[in-house]
Amino acid sequence: MTDFNSFSLLPTILEALANKGYTSPTPIQEQAIPHLLNGRDLLGIAQTGTGKTAAFSLPIINRLFTDKKKAKPARMRSLILTPTRELAAQINDNVKTYSKGLGLKSAVIYGGVAQKPQVEAMVRGVDILIATPGRLLDLINEGHVLFDQLEVFVLDEADRMLDMGFIRDIEKIVKLLPAVRQTMLFSATMPNDIARIANKLLKNPERVEVTPESTTVEKIEQKVNMIDGTLKPIFLKHILKDQSIKSVLVFTRTKHGADRVVRHLEKDRIQSAAIHGNKSQNARERALGDFKAGKIRVLVATDIAARGIDISQVSHVINYNLPEDPKSYVHRIGRTARAGRSGVAISFCDESEVKFLKGIEKLINIKIPVDKSHLSMHRN
Repeated sequence: MTDFNSFSLLPTILEALANKGYTSPTPIQEQAIPHLLNGRDLLGIAQTGTGKTAAFSLPIINRLFTDKKKAKPARMRSLILTPTRELAAQINDNVKTYSKGLGLKSAVIYGGVAQKPQVEAMVRGVDILIATPGRLLDLINEGHVLFDQLEVFVLDEADRMLDMGFIRDIEKIVKLLPAVRQTMLFSATMPNDIARIANKLLKNPERVEVTPESTTVEKIEQKVNMIDGTLKPIFLKHILKDQSIKSVLVFTRTKHGADRVVRHLEKDRIQSAAIHGNKSQNARERALGDFKAGKIRVLVATDIAARGIDISQVSHVINYNLPEDPKSYVHRIGRTARAGRSGVAISFCDESEVKFLKGIEKLINIKIPVDKSHLSMHRN
């Protein structure tokens, strides 16, 4: 397919896309939209920034307008569940753009703001509701949200939901949904926990996967240090002694690991902060803001908390722990060498991680050079 006209979308939607400047569908849109227009359940594996919001919202808008029904008070016909208020607001903006002129009503429900306007929106009923799990559960428990008119359910950024501790909330919400519905699950990665959720939620789904581009990998100077795990904290500080390194993104495997790295750096007065699912939204935004403004040199993150970080000045990515999923490596190091700049990716690899290194090299089809600079490093 070469353009959106190839899909069976309403002329008004096609006009909205043209006004937005969309010409050709992205790979996730090209693969997902036909299945979704046919009413199929879908498992979509795609990173942020691949166009997945349009991939799921265009078929929803098309369906709801084609089979127009009035949503009763406290009801919605489609629910899109997403992990953060920023994403919820962004999805709502896109939905409004794509559905312009169709008279469909959308609303957002998320925490950190007054609840009253959200309750008032639900009193009138909506066609499309975009929500975060915590605040949605609050309104459900207070009787402001009912699901007996629900036709379509989208679980977006499922792996990030897992990292942020929302899985129990999601399970509570899903139990309340009608058994007969169209369901879509989108996730950038597919760990075992997400695979289990997908198996429970989806009925005979189509699977659509958009793999990360590996071409950016070739533009980045990569090296790996075969190092004992106990030496990782010392070697990280050794690298950061180079004051010319101004902006470093460090990846750890776990949330607690990220906090440990920050504590270790702070002992040497190296300005740093951690972002992960145990941090509040305000704390994550503050850390990211300080990093962008150059107030801190080092941002330590887990894979999922760093999703969507687009900071052009990141000069170095350090894999403190190698990821188990080789695609996550591509995503991580792609945080550097942006906007035409060069970038450096340094990986620490202990004995337990050699198998992960081999998987990464197989995926990117590059033998990552081994750097032995740490061998001259002395304990201090």
